[in-house]
Amino acid sequence: MNKKNLIKELVIIAVLISLELVLALTPLGYLPIGPLVISFMMLPVAVAAISTGIKGGAITGTVFGITSFATCFGKDIFGTTLCGISPVLTGILCIGTRLLAGLLAGLIFSALKKVLNRYVLYYVTGFCAALLNTLLFTSTLILFFANTEYLQGFIAGKNLFIFACTFVGINAIFEIIAATLLTGLIGTALNKANLIERG
Repeated sequence: MNKKNLIKELVIIAVLISLELVLALTPLGYLPIGPLVISFMMLPVAVAAISTGIKGGAITGTVFGITSFATCFGKDIFGTTLCGISPVLTGILCIGTRLLAGLLAGLIFSALKKVLNRYVLYYVTGFCAALLNTLLFTSTLILFFANTEYLQGFIAGKNLFIFACTFVGINAIFEIIAATLLTGLIGTALNKANLIERG
């Protein structure tokens, strides 16, 4: 990679990290619609994956994870309770799963860019980033905390699969739709503006 491309990549990652911090530290990251709350926190991660690949996806995913973990110290009741049970496992849950989701989104984009039309791939990457975030977070939550008294209260005798579907709920579906559409539109705009590699 030449110096000009490296600088462009670093600037894009820095801008997306800044956007992620704005989303995390203001109400802009979460859109309440009636009883639903749709999160836009995976959007910068998906855009980093399509604009800078694995490295950008992993870095912005890690930043998302750190902001998520920070809420486990008093801001979010669910996260704070999990942190009281095990700060280490909660850190892995919040940071590790988001890092992995970003890394895998970048890997999917890199692996499919010679197979799919670039514009279609933007939408596919947005979909995969949001889906991976949901699957990794939920499965890790169950793996680490399913046997705790706290989560057993939520499960209330239900089968784990039913609990996972209930826990994820309809929010995840709307988040995946939002991430798919917005990543596709942003990727297309960035491509047309020649800010990312042209397809």
